[in-house]
Amino acid sequence: MNSSRTPLGSRLPDFPWDSLAQAKTRAAAHPGGIVDLSVGTPVDPVDGVIRAALDASSEFPGYPATIGTPELRRAASAALSRRYGTVELGLDSVLPVIGTKEAIASITSFLGFGSGDLVVIPEVAYPTYEVSALLGGAKVIRADSLVALGPQTPGIMFLNSPGNPTGRVLGIDHLRKVVGWARERGVIVISDECYLGLTWEGEAYSILDPRVNDGDLTGLIAVHSLSKVSNLASYRAGFLAGDPALIGELLEVRKHAGLIVPYPVQGAMVAALDDDTHVEAQRERYRARRVVLRTALTHAGFTIDHSEAGLYLWATRGENCRATVDWLSDKGILVAPGDFYGPLGVEHVRFALTATDERIAAAAARLA
Repeated sequence: MNSSRTPLGSRLPDFPWDSLAQAKTRAAAHPGGIVDLSVGTPVDPVDGVIRAALDASSEFPGYPATIGTPELRRAASAALSRRYGTVELGLDSVLPVIGTKEAIASITSFLGFGSGDLVVIPEVAYPTYEVSALLGGAKVIRADSLVALGPQTPGIMFLNSPGNPTGRVLGIDHLRKVVGWARERGVIVISDECYLGLTWEGEAYSILDPRVNDGDLTGLIAVHSLSKVSNLASYRAGFLAGDPALIGELLEVRKHAGLIVPYPVQGAMVAALDDDTHVEAQRERYRARRVVLRTALTHAGFTIDHSEAGLYLWATRGENCRATVDWLSDKGILVAPGDFYGPLGVEHVRFALTATDERIAAAAARLA
């Protein structure tokens, strides 16, 4: 064996969820069973219109195209415009991906960044942004303001609004300032917008909104997932949209790597993107669960910060997050500790809304 080989995984931190094993065992021992609010995985049914489309597309025997069918790209463009007021996108501005986690994890290296390059991520952030930079060999900077960057010019800046885990929404003036600053310096802005369809307070904006970018997509990529708004986590259904030049670069790499969304899943995605009825129904399910859980947490003495949008409540008891995890585990409730998401999350925990009505009610009763 070549002794100079360095496993790629050695660049990465320990997988954070592994550290919850003991807390999960404690929560599972509760007489009423565990209420698992740690992971944002859908629990509600996949709508029949989507399942029918999956079945109708299942007879195709050949290799699908990496770029996706024209029908899928048209449906994605139309849905973004209809739901979020984005600029009109051409077919060369949309690229389906096999779930957005793999797309985010690979995008730094696929865009050609590596050793010596800087990647900016939010101070409290979805861990895969950091993983993306580390897999490419780039340096990570955590910053929520342009002032914090000083004279440094990164290659990529990740945005996440509405944010995971905090549910924070970036205002339109903030987004415009970031886009202008990035364009002056040739920085690529990658905006993770997977929770854009789950905004509870105020308004959230896409980086592709003309009010943000003045109709110019240069240097901008938006990341969209059907896992949350359409319950398609198991389908691994997502897409990138934005600057056609950057989309073209990513397409070339993904073609060589064989990263292709299965044809039946593409058919299901078209149905999901064309239909807003199931999206509205799912949003209302989460809205109702949010009211129940938020009320219970407030009455139990938690402070809830941000959480204007998304599938989570970002809460604190003013103590180390691991102590809060233990306290909740004794009540049979499992949550994600805030230190998963960066040093500034050390006093918060993340409660997911992705549990059945019965389990959310059980959590509320145990908190009372």
